[in-house]
Parts: sequence; structure tokens; C-alpha cells
Amino acid sequence: MIFRYKKIAFLSAFFVLGLFFVKPALADINQQILDLRSQIDTLTKQAAQYTSNINASQKQADTLAKQINILNNQILQLNTQISITGDQISTAKLEISDLESKIFDDQDKIVKEKSAIGKLIAEMAARDQTSLAAILIKNPTLSNYYDQMQQDTDLDLQLNDTLVLVKKESEDLQNNKTALEEKKNDLETLNDQQVQQKSAVTDTKQSKDQLLTATKVKEQEYQKMLTDVESKQAAFFDQLKKLEAQALATGAFIVHVTATSVPAKGMWSIRWPLDDYIITQGYGMTAYARRGAYGGAPHNGVDIASAVGSSIHPIDAGSILASGYDDGWGNFVAIVHANNMVSLYGHMKAPSGLANGTPVTKDSVIGYEGATGNTTGAHVHLSIYKDFFTYLNTAHNNQLYFNYFDGTVNPYDYLP
Repeated sequence: MIFRYKKIAFLSAFFVLGLFFVKPALADINQQILDLRSQIDTLTKQAAQYTSNINASQKQADTLAKQINILNNQILQLNTQISITGDQISTAKLEISDLESKIFDDQDKIVKEKSAIGKLIAEMAARDQTSLAAILIKNPTLSNYYDQMQQDTDLDLQLNDTLVLVKKESEDLQNNKTALEEKKNDLETLNDQQVQQKSAVTDTKQSKDQLLTATKVKEQEYQKMLTDVESKQAAFFDQLKKLEAQALATGAFIVHVTATSVPAKGMWSIRWPLDDYIITQGYGMTAYARRGAYGGAPHNGVDIASAVGSSIHPIDAGSILASGYDDGWGNFVAIVHANNMVSLYGHMKAPSGLANGTPVTKDSVIGYEGATGNTTGAHVHLSIYKDFFTYLNTAHNNQLYFNYFDGTVNPYDYLP
């Protein structure tokens, strides 16, 4: 009796029912998912071709025609990515519908198993209430009495088996509900991504229109614009060197992080910040740096480009150390990693929106490719530091800046 009542109490832990969903046609859903995945594969190949076109254009001489060609291919690439994201959204919705159907099935099985358990418990309870005298009256021989006991044992085993089934279906139900929540989160991420991509198309078209207006579609006007930009950059970085030296001399740091140890070359497994990229400038005394663009200093990182609005990922797990906007780097974010190594991402389309101390992984999105700050085009600037500090630039409305070249390491020492 006591043992059976404990079982009844145990059963109550599994009698939690969720919402019921209309069961869709699974065969149709699976076929639609397969069709969408096929479309995604086709569109992905198209996007790769546009990236190849951009890459080929980047290797050409820096001319107006080249820049227009790059912008046109970026627009085509972004529109293709929007189509891919749209198909991914449709796929996610179908997968959500499929999971809802599985939840419906799980709940239906639990209801049936509950009914079976209820009948078993009622039958066992009725027998438990029968007195010993009544049992002996009903069973004139010991053989009949033992048969009755065996039936009780069979009922007990059947109840145990049904309990196991309820537990299994309840676990399946919970797993499917968890998977459903994950899919819904994925769907929200895809929706946000598509908004960013559509905004990026608008921004890229505006960049193209502004370039055409500024140059009056004349090569000499474009070359003059490039020369002016380089001159302004040189003056800016010359001033920046003086301010950085002043901050070092006075110790006027906002944040200062020094690596406890620096990984040996090739001994830090990191990733590129963009999934699909081309390298537009390397580290050190590049051809662009030799022309004096950085006030005589080397380039302090690596520049890579995909298309305006492309998702930027951390090179490794860590946490947000600093972020902000300044006239040089535009929207930027710095991440501190193991051993206090720091990675810096500049020229982002918009502020990261991540608070200092927020943990990130290699798969996190910390921003989107843009052209903010002092730059001639959309890209992501990546620097890696063994010694990093920030300070207020009094010459630029107390904007937050960070040390330029000293303290950096060559990202190629670690990038795959």
C-alpha cells in the first residue's frame, strides 16, 4: 500500500501539459525545408562569385572605375545575402512548425499514458481495499489466492512499465520545447540580421551616389580626393602621436591592460573577424603607410572587407573591455582575452551596444562592417595588443582613443 502511494506521488512530477498545436503535414514541411536549403546553396554560390569579383577588383589599380565596380558587386552581394537570410527565416519557421508537431505528439502520448496509469491505479486501489476475509471467501483454495497475488504482481509490473514510458515522453517533450525556444531565438537573430543587411544596401548605394557626385565621374577628381584624404590622415596621426606620448608621460589612462604572457607565434588559435573577406591592407610598413598616411608610423593592424553590414565576430572568447566612437576609428570595440591579450575592431557601422564586461565567444556578433571614422571605404580594422590603454583626446572633444602602434603584435602571427 505505502509503496504504491509513493508511486502515485512520483507520477505527479510528469503530469505537466503545455499548449496544444495544430499538427501540420510533416511530409510537406520536410520537402519545403529541402527545397529552401537547395535555394540557399544556389544563392551562396552566387554570393561567393560576387565576393570573387570584389576580390579581383581590389587587386586592380585604385581608380574610380574600380571603386564603382566594387560598390556594384557589394550591392549585388548584399541583395543575395538578403535572399539567403529570407530563405533561412522561412526554413526556421518550418522547423518551428515541425517541432510544434512533435510537441503535439509528445503531449498526446502523455495523455494516453496518464489514462492507462489511472485505470491501473484504480484497479489496484480497489483490490487493496478488499479485506483478507473477503479475499478468502472469494478464493476457496490457496491456489486461487496465489493466482490473485500474481495478478497484483502483474499489475505492479505494468504500472512500472507505464511509468517509464511517461518519464520518456516527458523528457522528449522537454527536449522538443527547449529546441523550439532555440529555433525561435535563431529566428529573431535572422530577422535582426536581415534588417542590418537591408540597411547596408541603402548605405552602400548612398556611398556610390556620393562618390559619383564628389568626383563628377572624372578620374582626376577621384585621385585628387584620395590625395586629400591621405594628407588629412597624415596630419591626424601626427597629432595623435603627440597626444599618446602625453598620456604616457602623465599616466592619464582610462583603461590599461598588459598581457601576463604573449603566445608564441602560431600558438593562439584565433579566427578572422569576418566569415567571408578579402584582405585590403596588412600589418606594418605597408605601401600605404610608406606614403605617410599614418604620420610616418606603420599600419597597426590588418584591414579586411566583405560588404557593409557584414557581421563582425571576436577572434576568440573574452569580454568587452572598452568601446566608443572617435574621429579616427569610428565605432570601435576592444575585447580582452586570456592572458590579457586585447583585440581591437574599428570602423564599425554602428556602436556595438555591448556593455563593458559582457562575455563573448568566437560566434558572438559584436558589430557590423562599416566606414565610420577616418577611412576611404568600408572595412574592418583588426589590431592585437600585448599592451593596451585608452585615453581622452582633448583635441577632439575628449573622445576616447587608444594607443596606436606601440604595444601591438602582428595579427598574422596567429591568424589561420
